[in-house]
Amino acid sequence: MLQLLQRIKRKCALLLSRGGPDYSARILAETAAFRNCENVHDLPEIFHYWSNKYLVPMQAPFGFTSPNEFFHVNLYKACCRSGGKATRFLSIAAGNCDLEIGLAEKLYASGQQNFVIECMDLNADMLARGMSAASGSQVKRFLQFDRRDFNQWKPEPGTYDAIMANQSLHHVLELEHLFESVRSGLKPGGVFIISDMIGRNGHMRWPEALKWVQKFWQELPETYRLNRLMQRLELQYINHDCSQEGFEGIRAQDILPLLMRYFSFEFFLPCGNIIYPFIDRAFGHNFNAAGEWDRDFIDRVHAADESLIIRGEITPTSMLAVVRMEPAVPVLRHPNLTPGRCIRRPMNYLERLVELLALLRRPGLRL
Repeated sequence: MLQLLQRIKRKCALLLSRGGPDYSARILAETAAFRNCENVHDLPEIFHYWSNKYLVPMQAPFGFTSPNEFFHVNLYKACCRSGGKATRFLSIAAGNCDLEIGLAEKLYASGQQNFVIECMDLNADMLARGMSAASGSQVKRFLQFDRRDFNQWKPEPGTYDAIMANQSLHHVLELEHLFESVRSGLKPGGVFIISDMIGRNGHMRWPEALKWVQKFWQELPETYRLNRLMQRLELQYINHDCSQEGFEGIRAQDILPLLMRYFSFEFFLPCGNIIYPFIDRAFGHNFNAAGEWDRDFIDRVHAADESLIIRGEITPTSMLAVVRMEPAVPVLRHPNLTPGRCIRRPMNYLERLVELLALLRRPGLRL
């Protein structure tokens, strides 16, 4: 059995390696998925109900109330640290560049005029939309555009005062390479600013969280169990692996451990696990954000989620973080929620076997 597991792992590594046939197929799938996507942040109203009620109060003590403000606050600090010298930023996987254009506008409005935000993305269609939007903006001179695969990116050493990644790391296969590149690309004192998913690969639920999702699932009316993305009715919740075709959540569970290996945390705000299946795009649009039952249900799921996370029975699946190369003492939202304590324990033998057997069912795998 051990030899079989080792053989599976070697085959999976070969097919997922940079430039391999499976990698090329994933590149095509990822590019096609976002080719016509003009609003990648179009979330259900029930998500906004939850975030306004619970995330905003969680973030406000730290000087921001949204991920966009989080990035602005930290880029502004980087500008101030530069003392008026030219400040250079990089956004990894900038997509349509709407966030980056908005950040440039905010920095300019706050008096900053000596900075550049470089927008890097693999998808030419999305980057073209960003360039078009920037061309009609008063801040176009602060923006640059670079079509590049971040899995193979190698920066000039000491180029950037800050590098940002907004919901992009969970699309990265070569995380070790990327983090080494970030370390190389940052100037001394530079920061890596992150908003991302850190749960199980493919955005699946680990067994200890899955049982809670299934428990609450039984309370849902049948119409609420329609998966709008997959166009299927899930009478029983399907623990779907989103990484089967493109790069969605391809190595999400490795992000936090690898960040701890390569960087020191300056700021760490983790949250959310069992709440996300109910408020995200697949099922969130089934809820009525103004409905009394709907709000009560989301409130109860959130209360259970938060309690389980703080007690360490489940681990959070999203985070806002600022990391750096130099040693730092992280600012935390809760003393129990350190980066180390938010890493899910290593899979046991049975869990690893189940995961590897799932890999065997993927198209193109032949042992």
